[in-house]
Amino acid sequence: MIQEPMAVLAVLLGVLALLFSVNATDLGSRIFKIFPLLVFAYFVPTTLSNLGVIPVDHDFELYVFVKSWLLPASLVLLVLSVDVPAILGLGRSAVAMFLAATVSIVIGGPLAFLLLKGLVPVEMGDQAWKGLAALCGSWIGGGANFTAIGESVGATDSTLSLMVVIDVAIANIWMAFLLAFAGREKAMDARMGADRTAIDRVRKKVESFQAEVDRPTNLPDLLTMLGLAFGVTAVAKWSAPYLPESEIVSEFTWVVIIVTSVAMLFSFTRLRRLEGAGASKLGSVFLYLLVATIGAKAEFSKVMEPENVGLLTIGALWMCFHILILMGVRRLIRAPIFFAAVGSQANVGGAASAPIVASAFHPALAPVGVLLAVAGYVLGIYAALLCASLLSWVNTISIT
Repeated sequence: MIQEPMAVLAVLLGVLALLFSVNATDLGSRIFKIFPLLVFAYFVPTTLSNLGVIPVDHDFELYVFVKSWLLPASLVLLVLSVDVPAILGLGRSAVAMFLAATVSIVIGGPLAFLLLKGLVPVEMGDQAWKGLAALCGSWIGGGANFTAIGESVGATDSTLSLMVVIDVAIANIWMAFLLAFAGREKAMDARMGADRTAIDRVRKKVESFQAEVDRPTNLPDLLTMLGLAFGVTAVAKWSAPYLPESEIVSEFTWVVIIVTSVAMLFSFTRLRRLEGAGASKLGSVFLYLLVATIGAKAEFSKVMEPENVGLLTIGALWMCFHILILMGVRRLIRAPIFFAAVGSQANVGGAASAPIVASAFHPALAPVGVLLAVAGYVLGIYAALLCASLLSWVNTISIT
């Protein structure tokens, strides 16, 4: 096993470089049109870590650094070029799909628990519903809400550790499907008769702006972008511990909110023109590295241990309910698959992965994922507490 952090970084960067090199070939470009490159950027590191080549440990130094520093830095660079009025004009379909994703998780968990409660070992007792409540927190807003809800209902550390593995196994498999949708979104929307006007309008505006400001990247531009990205991140990480925390807002949530807010303010200044020098491309480098580390942390072997299969099955059925309701609402209102994918990931994955899914459809749309994920942080705690109450109620129902 390779355990030196810089050596692991070299492996992950090498994997990404190889994938992009393959993408430059005719065969590779045809393959990646069916299965987006991001899918391979996720599953190749998964394979390497599960084979023991690189660490799978969630607390591995490099993985922690990428999430705590490169994620906020990437948000700065991606949001810097955002056209805020254009995104706000995406319309009711974007909001409807985001809320549908939230509601489907709130009702899907208790329903899955009710139907499959008999699969949970009796000795787990109340920890079964408490662990599922924490999982609900993760699936409506991300890791910050997972911890908040878990502590709120009294889930033990061992229960939370198990739910983390189940979360990674199920949520990341679904994320792989969402990334695959990006390769055939136009065909999917055409069959549905979805109105892509708002999405195409945003894309065209961003592409027009990029063409207007495009220029060769030079050393001052690169240093400015790096200084800006890590400078804002450093200020956010320094400020966050002094800001009030609650069940809704954790320290990491403050970091995400601060970097997103500052970058949005900068988007109204001349700093936005750094997009022409490759700001979003540099941000995408950080995001691809984040995808690789997320994949490397997926430890699928543990979820198949006999005592954990029951909760895994409940989680899988829960995700199926989420997908069915989400796709049902999409068909009802004829929304583009992009709104369904990003609305789902803004809930299930939060700020760590919503921009990844959005950028798989088009790099210009990454800020849409960021803004919806921030909304998920705020909405998530209330919705997750409601779901926890329903899970507690289901736990009291006797199985006959």
